[in-house]
Amino acid sequence: MLTLSLLRHAKSSWADPSQDDFDRPLNERGAEAAPRMGAFIARNKIAPGLVLCSTAVRTRQTLAHVLPHLPADTEVSYEDGLYLATAIELLALVRKTDATVSHLMLVGHDPGMHDVTTRLAGSGDPNLLAALAAKFPTSGLAMLAFDGQTWTDIAPGRGRLLLFMTPKRLP
Repeated sequence: MLTLSLLRHAKSSWADPSQDDFDRPLNERGAEAAPRMGAFIARNKIAPGLVLCSTAVRTRQTLAHVLPHLPADTEVSYEDGLYLATAIELLALVRKTDATVSHLMLVGHDPGMHDVTTRLAGSGDPNLLAALAAKFPTSGLAMLAFDGQTWTDIAPGRGRLLLFMTPKRLP
């Protein structure tokens, strides 16, 4: 079984309208939500072997808040191609993952994260599927399971949505 976790970056700042989108940092709300999501990840023993993170400032800052809650041996790679990637680009990146990785986490941006997650999720709790279909908010986390041994087998509709958590739903 393969597991794919998708974490959307935390809320970012629009305080400086002249700032390039790539360089926007987290705002106060995002800096508060990201470690809370990290704590949720730890409580639920979500342990990716590899994290692929966009190189944008807000995604790197989000991961910096989450990383202390992941196992110490979690491998992290910062990928330029994740910045504003489409669902098709995200799926292509996932399919390139080595078969020795059984749990992959992506840290990225919308609309690509939402699109790829809804395309891949073919089954799961109907309430979670409906919530996911409606919106993939900042700091949102989805986790999908796939039967199969290699990431090249990942295809639309074949994933089972195991969880979908948002900051508003955190205890």
